[in-house]
Amino acid sequence: MRKLQVLGPGCPRCETLVKLTRQAADELGLEYELEKIQDITRFAELGIMMTPGLIVDGQVKVHGKVPSVAELKRLLE
Repeated sequence: MRKLQVLGPGCPRCETLVKLTRQAADELGLEYELEKIQDITRFAELGIMMTPGLIVDGQVKVHGKVPSVAELKRLLE
């Protein structure tokens, strides 16, 4: 089971990252848990200085941008 965490205050870009991450994981057939983190005090603790951010199994994979579904698939494989 993959642990996916999307960090952001709830802005449209952050919500887009949630949607695209879910789409990429579903298309890959992954078993995953997706957590949305909106507590800004946790962003720096988790290594995210610019939102939106994506952490996969404890590793920062994206920060400050919304990648395409194809890019997300590469990051999740």
